[in-house]
Amino acid sequence: MADVVERIENEVKNHKIVVFMKGTRHFPQCGFSAATVQVLEELGAPFETVDVLSDPELREAIKVYSNWPTIPQVYIDGRFIGGCDIIRELHESGELQTMVSAAPGSAGQR
Repeated sequence: MADVVERIENEVKNHKIVVFMKGTRHFPQCGFSAATVQVLEELGAPFETVDVLSDPELREAIKVYSNWPTIPQVYIDGRFIGGCDIIRELHESGELQTMVSAAPGSAGQR
């Protein structure tokens, strides 16, 4: 499990925005993952995705790492933000755009 946690930490530290999701950015494997990708793409945010379906150990470890039971999970600037519903709410309120723009290396910080 230590190796998987190290992989998670590397993804979170090395990408300003990362989504742990079912499937990939171009081929989401669940509606919640697809909706999360759609919101981030709508914002024009550069982000990475990690497919938890391709690695069952990762799929379970990310839930322990974040203490959050569902997937997708979004991290911005090293901080766990939440899942699909939270991302949608933050987007509707305008807060997500602020968070994305404030993240170093994001489109708003170039």
